Amino acid sequence: MAANSKRVFYVKYLAHPIFSELLAARPDVRLDRLENESSEAETAAILAAAHAYQIGAARDELAPRFHVDADLLRRAPNLLVVSSNGAGYDPVDVDACTEAGVLVVNQSGGNAHSVAEHTLGMMLTLSKRIIQSDRRLRRERDVNRNDLIGNEVQGRTIGIVGLGNVGRRVAELCRGILGMTVLAYDPYLSSDEIAARGAEKVELDDLMRRSDFVSINCPLTKESRGMIGAREFALMQPSAYFVTTARGFIHDEEALFAALSEKRIAGAGLDVWAKEPPPPDHPLLQLDNVLASPHTAGVTREARQNMGRIAAEQLLDALDGGRPPRLINPEAWPRYSARFREAFGVTPS
Repeated sequence: MAANSKRVFYVKYLAHPIFSELLAARPDVRLDRLENESSEAETAAILAAAHAYQIGAARDELAPRFHVDADLLRRAPNLLVVSSNGAGYDPVDVDACTEAGVLVVNQSGGNAHSVAEHTLGMMLTLSKRIIQSDRRLRRERDVNRNDLIGNEVQGRTIGIVGLGNVGRRVAELCRGILGMTVLAYDPYLSSDEIAARGAEKVELDDLMRRSDFVSINCPLTKESRGMIGAREFALMQPSAYFVTTARGFIHDEEALFAALSEKRIAGAGLDVWAKEPPPPDHPLLQLDNVLASPHTAGVTREARQNMGRIAAEQLLDALDGGRPPRLINPEAWPRYSARFREAFGVTPS
């Protein structure tokens, strides 16, 4: 294969420098960088030549013209693979990619432990009222500690929505370290599969009613968008906490604000938002029973390196004709195979 004959590009940033280091070791691969502000001429030339796009997973950090939709696919006629930096792929229209014969892959599992640790951190901080204690000490004198009595997490019930890479790690930590009862709602797994991952399979309404902590750990899809709204929050116990490290738009922020401000649930830990980062005057940020972070659950040094490595390895394997292990749209494979053969003269395996 001729030098730089396989073209990969990204916009603004990569998960970790190891991605570019691994690609640089391949003389047949050229990696191009664009910025949100790159000129149309530079952008057009790189898109026209590209075989693969390593795309950021955060929709609000990427200029809309670099989101993968039908328009970008028209501007990138040779594109074969879109690879997300993370587990999520919000800026990618998967249906448009499938129609065009373009594979979509993510890095699911690469940051699972980091996100699971963040989930536990939020649960413990909320239950022990650490965030309220911190704020009270910064604002007041002679704080009465008896006003800040919390609860132990041990022995309580966590309900996990989505028992994939992150959810199963949350289940393992909660059950093994904290001795919690673990419920799970995941319509894509059988009762036996969920039991093997350490949880009891329940329907969503049952999970909302029974759980002391509800943890959202599923991807944002057409099925999960708007899944947790006013009706679901109304099912929760007044002493229960809502925690999400998944994606914005799975839960209804207005409905959550109403449930919290009216004290129909005890509190919430929120790492994901409809607009990221949320503005300082966001209604949810005005509540003392809300613990907030700007989508940083999976942002650790360890996770970033792991995500960069597996992204590079998976993308290189795909460009060499392999079938990616984290393929989001397998139905695109037949058309993709024909396009790959046309581009490189071999049929992918």
